[in-house]
Amino acid sequence: MSLNPHLVKESFAVIEPVADKAAAYFYGRLFAESPHLRGMFPPAMDIQRDRLFSALTRIVWSLDSPDSMSSFLGQLGRDHRKYGVVAEHYTAVGNALLATVRRFAAEVWNTEIEAAWVTAYTAAANVMIEAAESDAGVSPAWWLAEVIDHERRTRDIAVITLRPGQRMPYLPGQYVNVQTARWPRVWRTFSIANAPREDNTIRLHVRAVPGGWVSTALVDHTRIGDTVMLGPPVGTMTPSDSGRDMLCVAGGTGLAPIKAIVEHVIASGRRPNIHLLYGARHARELYDLPDLIRMESSFPWLRVLPVVSDDPDYGGMRGQVPDVTERFHSWAEHDVYVCGPSAMVNETVRRLLWSGVPLANIHRDIALGEL
Repeated sequence: MSLNPHLVKESFAVIEPVADKAAAYFYGRLFAESPHLRGMFPPAMDIQRDRLFSALTRIVWSLDSPDSMSSFLGQLGRDHRKYGVVAEHYTAVGNALLATVRRFAAEVWNTEIEAAWVTAYTAAANVMIEAAESDAGVSPAWWLAEVIDHERRTRDIAVITLRPGQRMPYLPGQYVNVQTARWPRVWRTFSIANAPREDNTIRLHVRAVPGGWVSTALVDHTRIGDTVMLGPPVGTMTPSDSGRDMLCVAGGTGLAPIKAIVEHVIASGRRPNIHLLYGARHARELYDLPDLIRMESSFPWLRVLPVVSDDPDYGGMRGQVPDVTERFHSWAEHDVYVCGPSAMVNETVRRLLWSGVPLANIHRDIALGEL
């Protein structure tokens, strides 16, 4: 049977308003029918449920864009290797998913919709399985990495340098999943804050968030010499190398992937003009400003513009970052990279689009350590 995106989307729209209940039912069904799978998941499932529905939403609404969907699914398949996922697990997941959709979309459910879901899931699972199997021949499922530097920049932010035991290829702007010895089976995502280096080291900018098991462990309890586990690098906010001038907008630890991209451009030998707007609520939260100033002094085409929103004593540029982007000339001919808290990213992108920046020129991501 051919793929029918319309029927899948129509039934999924019925489920979206009760996403929390549907995700809880899915995992309950999965673990009841395949109890041996429970050990692959973290003790607390709240964030896992959110991630499930977020990924499912992206897949469903990308069914009309096969290239985009295949890229995302391939990335998921490779990333899931770190959990120990193998091909036969997809059958159990598919059965639980179908039971969940059948239950929560009961008002519109029929044999035609069921067939559409079976076809869509089979196609998606095959892409993920093939990507994982291809990756298994060339890359480990995860990397062990030693903490070789741990610098506390503020009360809740640390810059951590890691050295993976094996070379870990990645692109500037990508992120990795991290697991600490303190919380086995709990993985959290953090952007890599540097372009690839000859010595194979990577830096993470980590903000300890309330209730954040991994972020708090990394900031408060991790020491030089400790070991962490890293999943494969993922993410699509990577440099376009178009030759256009660049606007980079970073809020909080959203600076990490932006800094990696800027480092990549500097190392490439290109000389585009780069404006980097670096926002924080208070001046003391501009945790990486000294290093950015050093980069600015060695690369005259880089202009670093710190922006502070909630500090009346700050003598520099003040305001919300989305507002500040409108104080300059048009960015329509620039490549734009935006990363930070979701509200800041969404509002910045909205204003840039309104001002004439083509959507194709805007590269965005959410500051993963701020979730």
